[in-house]
Amino acid sequence: MTKKNALGRGLGALIEGVEKEVLEKKVEANLQIAIESIEANPFQPRTRFDEQALEELASSIKQLGIVQPLTVRETGSGRFQLIAGERRLRAAKIAGLTHVPAFIRTADDQAMLELALVENIQREDLDAVEVAISYQRLIEECKLTQEQLSERVGKQRSTVANYLRLLKLPAEIQLGIKNKHLTMGHARTLVNIEDPKKQIKVYYKIIDDDLSVRGAEELVRSLQTENSKDPSKVEKKKRLNEDFTQLSNHLEKLFSSKVNFRINEKGKGKIVIQFDSPDDMERILGVLDRLNS
Repeated sequence: MTKKNALGRGLGALIEGVEKEVLEKKVEANLQIAIESIEANPFQPRTRFDEQALEELASSIKQLGIVQPLTVRETGSGRFQLIAGERRLRAAKIAGLTHVPAFIRTADDQAMLELALVENIQREDLDAVEVAISYQRLIEECKLTQEQLSERVGKQRSTVANYLRLLKLPAEIQLGIKNKHLTMGHARTLVNIEDPKKQIKVYYKIIDDDLSVRGAEELVRSLQTENSKDPSKVEKKKRLNEDFTQLSNHLEKLFSSKVNFRINEKGKGKIVIQFDSPDDMERILGVLDRLNS
């Protein structure tokens, strides 16, 4: 099967139905618009922007200007709302520009959401969870099936499904993906584990042992084979997990914080007490001091 390729085709080619209704109603291209007249896109799916990357883009803009115009819609009284180009707008502000080139388009709220999400997905610096969330929003908020979404973004349906499965992983693992502690390949391996507690255990094993994707796959296979061949070991681990769960619950109540156990196959491990801030850490240390006194 020929691989679909959405890159370079333009947003109109990526969003069926929007091209005719929206893109043909373009008012003017490369119009210079005052930055102060542009409002943020309320449908912007991105929540984090790399500050160093923005500074580098701002430096480029100072030298070469904005090569690719922003896309906006007019809201009346000389005001505009950003559809696509959040990074360029932020970098332009850092570069000290007062005006930016922009396409003005007519778009309703749903078209804006689709445009923002699809433009966002096509960026190469998105992490896998951000892509998955954007896919999920297109399905839920734009009423698309996985097949329709596949056509919109020019990806195989299986690829779309693999990204969506990441959203079923525990939040702790999703955060690890966002923070680049885990790759998409590692995450796909973890998806094959049904028990969330086992997923988290393997997740930390991957990090602590710096396992490659192949190494992670072999680890998961060995665990699944081990469990299938030795029912008594499964039962023993089940009892052990129950004991650790009870102990974890007790410690969480004691410290008023999340407590995790990390244990290797030899029985060695560590207890991890999470804290949300330096003050929270001081509070936990105070509890430990009181226990020692």
